[in-house]
Amino acid sequence: MLSSTDPIRAELARALPDRPFSVDFWDGTQLPSTNGGGPRFAVRSPAAFAHALRAPGQLGLGRAYVSGELEVDDVDAALDLLDAWQPPSLDRGEQARLALAAARAAGLQRPPRPPTSELRPRGRRHSRERDARSVRHHYDLPPEFFALFLGPSLTYSCAVFSHGATTLEEAQETKLEMVCSKLALQPGQRVLDIGCGWGSFALHAAQRHGVSVVGITLSPPQAEVGQRRADEAGVGDRVDLRVADYRELTDEPFDAVASIGMVEHVGAAQIDVYARQVARMVKPGGRVLNHGIARLRHSDPEAGPFSERYVFPDAAPLHLSRIQLALERAGIETQHVEDFRMDYAKTLEHWARNLDSNLEQATRLAGPERIRVWRLYLRAARRGFESGFTSIYQVRGRRS
Repeated sequence: MLSSTDPIRAELARALPDRPFSVDFWDGTQLPSTNGGGPRFAVRSPAAFAHALRAPGQLGLGRAYVSGELEVDDVDAALDLLDAWQPPSLDRGEQARLALAAARAAGLQRPPRPPTSELRPRGRRHSRERDARSVRHHYDLPPEFFALFLGPSLTYSCAVFSHGATTLEEAQETKLEMVCSKLALQPGQRVLDIGCGWGSFALHAAQRHGVSVVGITLSPPQAEVGQRRADEAGVGDRVDLRVADYRELTDEPFDAVASIGMVEHVGAAQIDVYARQVARMVKPGGRVLNHGIARLRHSDPEAGPFSERYVFPDAAPLHLSRIQLALERAGIETQHVEDFRMDYAKTLEHWARNLDSNLEQATRLAGPERIRVWRLYLRAARRGFESGFTSIYQVRGRRS
């Protein structure tokens, strides 16, 4: 059966009489927009339909997009469409006709392989081995790639603009100093940094407050780059960045613990284990700062299949109430809670703009598949904060 776009164009036109978008096909034909505007999708080959047929729904469309078989001229306009447009409901007969037309468009071919950048998690969810694979899938890209949009501080967490900062670097500096202030750091103290990334907080705390910092990450390149940055900054003797799981720590308790952008990777099954370990790693009377994304609506799912395979495998932002329950059970007294929802939306806006300004270099460093994922992810994440799907909280506590 040779591929043909005639049946799919006819079925789409019939099933979607109101189309605020257009579709260009590989054979030069087009399904026009009915309102003369909207985003323009380009189906580059029959493989796009083959992906959709192999994994109907978000995952199949995601595979077609990541592989480059499905493109869109304006990612923001496409996300606007998904937010605002309500397609008509289709009965089973209509769905079957669309599926048959898509099969005709795909033609006779082997099922396409998923894109190389897809990770299918294996093993027990949130086991140490699976968590390590998931984190490395997201973070084990060249640090030069992340620097293109994060900036020279390589701070991969919410910046704080609402306290007067005007640039991304100023806002990240504000956030790092805010964490140090909330922890009331004093020279000579020992601090644990859970999820240290490339060492931005560890360097800031060691340089500005004279503390010693042990930082942990599951990404070897992050630990290597962060330790090198600490050595170059002259604080290598007070910064120790390790590749380790938070469940592996056996150090003596620290004076303070900072966890910045880590708790959203823990998951519901491990949140109580995480909280008990945080409590164990801080001295009685010591302060804890937990900074992380939380879901706001209890009716929303944790994450979709696209994010699970391409962005943050197994990441599951919990509700703030669940995180706080775990910390309270572990003996951490909550003293201060502050949200930065719109600060993170603005942070993501800066990151997306920076990435777009450096697309050619970013593509050389990370590859076209990853760039398509990141351009979509940064925009979708921003919308999550703007719409009230997620927020981010800094919670300061004290071990009783």
